[in-house]
Amino acid sequence: MSLVIHSVKVPYQDPSLQFRRMTEQDLDEVLAIEGTVYPHPWSRGNFIDSIRSDYPAWVLCDGSGRLLGYFLLMFAVDEVHLLNIAVRGDLHGHGLGRYQLQKIVALGKQEGMRSVLLEVRPSNLRALEVYERYGFVRIGLRRNYYPAGIGGREDAIVMRLTP
Repeated sequence: MSLVIHSVKVPYQDPSLQFRRMTEQDLDEVLAIEGTVYPHPWSRGNFIDSIRSDYPAWVLCDGSGRLLGYFLLMFAVDEVHLLNIAVRGDLHGHGLGRYQLQKIVALGKQEGMRSVLLEVRPSNLRALEVYERYGFVRIGLRRNYYPAGIGGREDAIVMRLTP
């Protein structure tokens, strides 16, 4: 069995969009996006540890090299675990998240993965909608998974995409 690659319209109909591996030199731009789209962003250290551990970390750039989004993965047995994904806040709603999901699925297929797993906050309605439209299904709940508010915690919805 292999993953199904869903067709998505290329955002902006821009054939110059390109993916490349994330490097430590990208982290200022990555952290600028991370800090504006997440209430509890990853730290520079989290990203550095992931890059140095050789986790698949990718950035999406436009033709001028401007960073539009990024994602980090972990391959485990026959499953891709999506650790982090983001799109610049001013570009939400243009299909860039779905475009990155298409790349994630393609990378998983290349590695023989059979599914994609992710966690998402129940309060992140936009992401939930994108994932469900793409074909992810809810398979579980991780209680108190994410930090929230002052000393609080928020659950995570666990979702999976399978063929």
